[in-house]
Amino acid sequence: MARDGGILFSIITPTAGNRPKALRKAVESVERAARFAGLETDQVEILIGFDGVRGECPASAYAVRGFNLPADRNGGNGIRALLTSLAQGDKLIFLDDDNVLKPLALRLYLKHFDTELIIGRIDTQLTLDAPQLPRPGGDVVRPGNVDPLCVCVSRRLVTARCGGWRYRDRADADFMNILDWHVNAHSETVVEDVVGMFDAGRSLDASALSPRQAALLDRLAGARECPICLADSLCRVRDTASTHANRV
Repeated sequence: MARDGGILFSIITPTAGNRPKALRKAVESVERAARFAGLETDQVEILIGFDGVRGECPASAYAVRGFNLPADRNGGNGIRALLTSLAQGDKLIFLDDDNVLKPLALRLYLKHFDTELIIGRIDTQLTLDAPQLPRPGGDVVRPGNVDPLCVCVSRRLVTARCGGWRYRDRADADFMNILDWHVNAHSETVVEDVVGMFDAGRSLDASALSPRQAALLDRLAGARECPICLADSLCRVRDTASTHANRV
């Protein structure tokens, strides 16, 4: 299954340095997927960019290169841009420090290696109301329906034809970059297999939740208190119950 010669996959991982356990889990998932695909240790590189901190890279049988970078604090966009320019692999995979690859991911990507843009499904049940992205039906590449974790993309497509990782100051940078690749790819395939899990490592490190993750957990806590809503401040059921309790 494994192909001969050179670095096949570059894994791009930005991190704020406050999730060492989650980062280790992410790197371990890459190693597991690489071994399952029969890849040699010199066929995968893991590039980790530390955002404004001096970080320590997890150990791995596969090549791990760490970069202590000036603070960007821009959702990892500046770090993705730099690491993309430094990558040497034929294919790029964007793996945030709190996500993981599924064991079959790289084996699946090898089957479609000549395709410039591969889009697989990711498990989002820890995060979204939808169990997976992309959602079934409609256009695959549309806002809110695809994440960089879904994608394995040709480095040549990204760097030579799309100008690298762009839109650094936009909140929708993830989608806009994927849209660029979708528009400019000479070949594209969408597979039904689940290639990754979103937020798999979010609870491993204390006090390391992102604002999005913290807001999600607040909503879930509110939903447990009131099963009728998701922590809506205008929830009449909860307010009525509270008023009744106060009267009693």
